[in-house]
Amino acid sequence: MINIIRLKNASFYAYHGALQEEQNIGGKFEADVDIYTDFSEAAKKDSLKHTINYYDVYKYINTVVHEKKYYLIESIATLIADELLKRYPAIQKIAVRVRKHNVPVGGVIDYVEAEVIKENGKSISDELS
Repeated sequence: MINIIRLKNASFYAYHGALQEEQNIGGKFEADVDIYTDFSEAAKKDSLKHTINYYDVYKYINTVVHEKKYYLIESIATLIADELLKRYPAIQKIAVRVRKHNVPVGGVIDYVEAEVIKENGKSISDELS
């Protein structure tokens, strides 16, 4: 059985970007995480120890976003996906999206988003090649 636990629009003010100004001024970042797992046992027993603790997942994302400055949101999304797969063997598949607002592209856009999808420790692109 596959169930999904979703964290949507976890928002952070952080200092990431390829330009020095972005790393100095900072900006709004958001993350979504879709965790594909089987939480039927947790639901049956109403027990946190049989599922993925989304409080801990949020704390980990918060740590990643604030502990270091990254040039790319692609790096942040990949790091989050890889580490959560390592920490939680019950995750069958994970999708991580990281959004960056106020992107200096010389025009008006809402945000830029990078998405990483991995299964069993492999990236989907690895399986396609």
